[in-house]
Order: sequence, then C-alpha cells, then structure tokens
Amino acid sequence: MQTFDLIVIGSGPGGEGAAMKGAKDGKKMAVIEAYSQVGGGCTHWGTIPSKALRHAIQRLTEFRTHPLFVTAAESVQVNFPHLVATAAGVIRRQVSMRHSFYDRNRVHLIEGTAVFVDAHTVEVAQANGGSERYSADAIIIATGSRPLRPTNIDFSHPRVFDSDTVLGMKNTPQSITIYGAGVVGCEYASMFRSLGVKINLVNTRDNLLSFLDEEICDALSYHLRDQGVLIRNHEEHDHVEPLPDGVVLHLKSGKRLKTDALLWAAGRVGNTQGLGLDRAGVTLSPRGNIVVDEHYQTVVPRIYAVGDVSGPPSLASAAYDQGRFAAAHAIHGHCDARLASAIPTGIYTSPEISSIGRTERELTAEKVPYEVGHSLFRSLARAQITGQIVGMLKVLFHRETREILGIHCFGDQAAEIIHIGQAIMLQPRPNNTLDYFINTTFNYPTMAEAYRVAALNGLNRLF
Repeated sequence: MQTFDLIVIGSGPGGEGAAMKGAKDGKKMAVIEAYSQVGGGCTHWGTIPSKALRHAIQRLTEFRTHPLFVTAAESVQVNFPHLVATAAGVIRRQVSMRHSFYDRNRVHLIEGTAVFVDAHTVEVAQANGGSERYSADAIIIATGSRPLRPTNIDFSHPRVFDSDTVLGMKNTPQSITIYGAGVVGCEYASMFRSLGVKINLVNTRDNLLSFLDEEICDALSYHLRDQGVLIRNHEEHDHVEPLPDGVVLHLKSGKRLKTDALLWAAGRVGNTQGLGLDRAGVTLSPRGNIVVDEHYQTVVPRIYAVGDVSGPPSLASAAYDQGRFAAAHAIHGHCDARLASAIPTGIYTSPEISSIGRTERELTAEKVPYEVGHSLFRSLARAQITGQIVGMLKVLFHRETREILGIHCFGDQAAEIIHIGQAIMLQPRPNNTLDYFINTTFNYPTMAEAYRVAALNGLNRLF
C-alpha cells in the first residue's frame, strides 16, 4: 500500500487547485481520477465543450446574418454534431496543458474509481480489473456533480437528454422542450434558438433566474421571447412519454408538449455514489452533497470536500480556490485565505449575463440607501461598431458614501466587462467608490467606457 501526504479524489478545478497547492508546499501528492483523462466534468462534458459550442453557434449566426455573406451562407449546411466537434480541439489542448501541470509538479496520477476503506485509506478499482490501496494523512474529495435524473424518466431513450448527454445529439432537432429554466436551461435555450430550433422553455418558478437583479431577469425574458423562445412559467412535469418520433412532456397543469427531443435541465446532485463515505463516517445533505464547514472539512476532520460535490456556489472558478484553501488547511492546520464574499456569476445566454454584489431587491430589503447608474450599450460607440447594441451595465452604489454595492451586466462580453467593476468594488474603503469611474480615463471606443457612462448617470441622480 502506497502512502501519501495528501490524496485528492477528482481532477476537476477543485481537485487541481488542491493538488497544485499541496505540491507547491512540498507534499507528496496523489490525484485519483475515474475518467481516462484529467480535467473533470468541467473540461469534458460541461463548461468547456458547452462554451465552445456556444462560440461556434455565435460565429455561424454572425456569418449567416452579415450583409457581406448572406448569399454565401445560403449554401453552407452545418448541423449540431458539426458544431459540437469544434470543441474537440479545445478539450485536447486543455487536457494536455492540465496533464503537464501534474507532471511538472510531480503529482502522482492514479486512474481508477476510488472507494473509502476508512478515514485514511481508499481502494482504487482499475480498468484491468485489479485494485490497489492508498493511504494519506488527509483526503480531499473533489468529485463534482452530475445532472439530477428522476427515476421515472427513461434517459436511455435516444430523444431524451440531460446536460451531460446533449452534446452527443446526432442531429439538429426541429423542436426541443427544455425542462428547467436555470442557468443550464437558459444557456441551451439560447444556443438551440440561434440554430433555428423551436423551443419550449419550461420554468418551475415564476421568473427566469430569480437570483439575479430583477431588471436583468426581465431583460433576459424579453430577449429570449423576442428571439422566439416560448417560456412557460410556473409549470411542473407530471410524466414524460418518449415516442419513436419525439417526446411528449405531460405537465401537471394538463398541458402536453410534443417536440423532437427533450432536454432535462432540472437540478444537479453531488457525485458521492459508490465512494463508500459511510465507511469513513462522512455525512451528506438531503440533495446528496457532502456537508462541510468554513474550512471545507467534513464531520471527519481529515477528510475535506470542495467544488460542486459540497454544493453552492457550484462554479469552476470558486472550486479551484476552495481546493487551494482546503489543501492549505489540511497541510498547515489553518488557512487565512477565504473565498471572496462577492463572486461574479457568468451566464452564457445570448446576450450573456454577469453580476457581482447585491441586487436592488436585497438592498431594498436591507434598507440600504442606494442609487443606480445605467449605461445602455446602444449608446456606446464600440457597441455600434460591432453591432452588439443589446444590453446594459448597471452599477448600484451607496447614496452617501458612493461605495459600489453591486454591478449587473447584460449584453455581449458581460462576463469580461464585470471584472473591471469587480476589481474596484472589492478594494478597501475609500477606494471602492463611484468616483474611480468618474475620474478615470478609458480607452475610446471600448466597452469599458460603459463604467464611466454609468457612473455619470448615477451621479446625476443624486441631489
């Protein structure tokens, strides 16, 4: 049995962050990965392929709608599998790069499925049928999550998909029902609609992405509907009827939606099945996520869990930092660093959405005296040049101190634009105020100029 200072189960963002931190601190590290390549779900069937697919669809849409190429575009036939294939090169480069990280830092990579024997030992089942045991002073679980699959739905049917299997779709459907209007559902609704697919987007709640600022929610709903997406709010499924020529989604309201395919995008659950956590004494939440404290420790002090397997915020960016912090705590017994209280969200709809900080709804409930600064993209020279005029930047700030309290962006490159505001918002007082944007010279024409416009707009609202 081989012994290590620290074992990490899973090589996604959380596992990689933990492994790199341990290696940089001179510890003998091992990473166990069940898949044949490193990178986790983020690299192979989640973030990377879906965002590469979105990029390919956007370029195709621009080509088809550009006045110079309209005639040529008529003869170009591209289907869904062709577009998905564009992600293959990105995935290969990501895997190669991440594998080199482990090689350079002398992290021992172990391929196989890990099962806990006890709190310090795991047994790894190998592809050849053999197994081997490994032990460590501490173990970090970073196994990620998977789509939640109700047992009464036949996911083996060729027309029923979830977010892990949809990338294997063999053709472009003429119509699709997407059940679940969270981040994944809204992103795929945008992508399929850009391909001309008829969309039913079934939302179990009253509004899309209700955790966002209400103005952004309204803008997203408007533009999805404007693009032709049929949004059905406050609906719940009763049962799914797969047919040879399509899928019928029966709703509790009595509606029946028949389309060529169904994409089930309602929730995710932590990858804890088969880990043998009961042998190690680790407890789970009702949703199957591992319960952790502020140091990412489970109820068993030398076992940690990071990333999606431990629940929200379920972001690759946050998972990497969680991995680093957990490894630091496991090695040193403490970790002075903490995950930032304000983490930006990036939602890759068309147009995309990004936000950080508090919403108007939250500030109103807290009785914080705030004001709003707006910048509409259609007024920016750079947006007019690129033709991406849909969208806005919204800055929320304290009326008295001018401290920035929240930033919300809807439009092209929103996930990039947000980081300018993030850098200022998270500065210590008094450097985190609206005045930075008022007194700073921005390149012209740029999208960054939206911050100056929004700041001046907000300043004009003060009296």
